[in-house]
Amino acid sequence: MATNRVIPPSQEQLAAETRAEEARTAQTALRQKQEEKLRRVVWAGSVALIIMGVVVVLAIFYFAKLVLVTLLVSILIAFMLEPLVNLLQRVRLPRSAGAFVAVLVLVVACWGASYFFYYRAVDFLQQLPQYTQRIRGTVARFRQETKTLKQTTENILPEEAKAAKNVPTVKVQNSGNSDLFSQNIGKVTELVLTLTFIPFLVYFMLSWQEHARTKTVQLFPPETRTTAYVTLGQIALMMRSFIAGNVMIGVFMSVISMTIFGFLGLPYFYFLGVISGFLSLIPYLGVALAAVPPLAAGLGTLKETGLVIIVVTVLGLHLFSMNVLYPKVIGKRLQLNPLLVTISLLLWGWIWGAMGLILAVPIMGVVKIVCDHVGALRRFGDWMGE
Repeated sequence: MATNRVIPPSQEQLAAETRAEEARTAQTALRQKQEEKLRRVVWAGSVALIIMGVVVVLAIFYFAKLVLVTLLVSILIAFMLEPLVNLLQRVRLPRSAGAFVAVLVLVVACWGASYFFYYRAVDFLQQLPQYTQRIRGTVARFRQETKTLKQTTENILPEEAKAAKNVPTVKVQNSGNSDLFSQNIGKVTELVLTLTFIPFLVYFMLSWQEHARTKTVQLFPPETRTTAYVTLGQIALMMRSFIAGNVMIGVFMSVISMTIFGFLGLPYFYFLGVISGFLSLIPYLGVALAAVPPLAAGLGTLKETGLVIIVVTVLGLHLFSMNVLYPKVIGKRLQLNPLLVTISLLLWGWIWGAMGLILAVPIMGVVKIVCDHVGALRRFGDWMGE
């Protein structure tokens, strides 16, 4: 019976197989290096494109500031008036008519508020000369204290003071206000013309809300339309919560401010309380802006104790609202961490000024909601959250 014998490979075959294996290994390593290099090039190109895109977007935001701020303010106002339009729809008023009524109510309310505050301000300015003597006395006392401090400094550092006196002074002559007026008249005209678009924008946003939302969702592929619809709904809910929360906090601070200002005997305390209460809503700068009107009114009527009470009141209300009320009322809906809020305030304040400070928080709230619903951006949404 025959048996099958296994013939061992020769040395030449083993060497050939070894060389082939080494060649395959070298090719695999070379291919991996090429793929790694390609990934690095693609990653560098993606980073460069992202940086260029961010720069372009920021440039657009900066140069289109007036248009974008007007559009965003109109969106905020439309969200404010949405409950009124829905209420009018429940009484069987067409949505277009309800939107017109809501915008008309807004215009009348703004006109009435401006009329009321304008004449209160005029009355206050007319009565301001009555406090001139006390204001001059306060200023004179501050000047005397400054003069005393300067004399004390000269006695302690006589050589430096003499050297400072010998420094030549530079006189600046005023070229007149005509150039300043001609430079600013164009900006004022542009601002007024842009603001006139707000009522029309608000009306069309309210009357065409369902159409705009439906068509916006249809812009996305069919498989992502549900996500887009849910995202838009959460953005709308966040905006309503943000506006309602700010109004509630502003009313609370206005009532407390009016009570304390009235107790101090501050003239037009109701007028100053409302201004101070709502100015305090501006992050960071709000505490300084809110303290200026009552301090200016109390400078000629109150003593130092009353002025200190005003400062403590404004500062205390601002800290309480920003650290207690704001997180409780608004923070639950926005879910933004303090670091992001601070960076966004710095960024949008630099781009859009005072309006950027007001719009920074809702803008970043919208960005976070979008990131939470886009798989590729979800990690950024997690970073932005608390």
